[in-house]
Amino acid sequence: MDALSIQGLVKRYGPVHAVDGLDLAVPAGTVFGFLGPNGAGKTTTLRMVAGLSAPTSGTIRLFERTVTFGSHTGRERIGYLPDVPDCYAHLKPVEFLRLCADLCFVDRVTQRKRIPELLDLVGLEKEKRRIGGFSRGMKQRLGIAQALVNAPDLVILDEPASALDPSGRKDVMDVIGRLSERTTVFFSTHILADVERVCDRVAILVKGKCQVEDSIEGLRRRYAIDAHRIRLAAPTDDVRRVAAASLSTHLTAQPWCAGTQTDEEGDLLVTYRDQTAARRGILSAAVELDLPVERFEPAEPDLEAIFMKVVGP
Repeated sequence: MDALSIQGLVKRYGPVHAVDGLDLAVPAGTVFGFLGPNGAGKTTTLRMVAGLSAPTSGTIRLFERTVTFGSHTGRERIGYLPDVPDCYAHLKPVEFLRLCADLCFVDRVTQRKRIPELLDLVGLEKEKRRIGGFSRGMKQRLGIAQALVNAPDLVILDEPASALDPSGRKDVMDVIGRLSERTTVFFSTHILADVERVCDRVAILVKGKCQVEDSIEGLRRRYAIDAHRIRLAAPTDDVRRVAAASLSTHLTAQPWCAGTQTDEEGDLLVTYRDQTAARRGILSAAVELDLPVERFEPAEPDLEAIFMKVVGP
């Protein structure tokens, strides 16, 4: 079953199509990354799914039930965190979650068990300060707990880590990774490293349209490049870079070689026109130059390279 199914979704603001015929399916039990450049329509889509904005046309289904704007149908099964969560500064975390639970008609017996569990999940179980003294990262983690207070089957997170420093972003992504054990997660972001870390599937939105949707591995296969990565055995990265430069000079003179590139650690990426000749030629050159090989494998494009290819300049 799909937790979320979107068909032909359109949102117009006058002549502008913020979302333009979007089709998308989020399988139940997955962590689904919703990617796209700024202005692609990610937040607009999430707001329509959460019932905060009316579609111009199209269909949204939550767990096979059609959603109608203004209706509460299916809303009890979702949790939502906006891109800028608004928490009452004068409340403590437990008080804030009790308020949110009351608004979701969660009974007090359930609250006494669930709220401590959620605070433990987001790493705020020992926090007694008022929310006004929280960092942005702490507020984001509390916002995730708020989105889970009604035990939803689908939690929707809009850019949950976009404004955080690396430490805060890691904390939030750790929480999202743990959510996969209890619910379906659908979150928008433009931080590609986070997606590679926690997502089962991703969709890339461009100008309101879904350009590609697949698993991370599926995307890598789809956008595979004709290249191999070689790591030479060396005591330090500096020594490895020098050795890679020597090998690169030799390889670029070969007719099958389309180019080489060395990364920060000294690994050499070799693109080629003829795979068979490249496999034979790379290793032969390393032996000829007396450069011991530590690793030799086909190169896979990272999500950033795939994203840029889909989105374009």
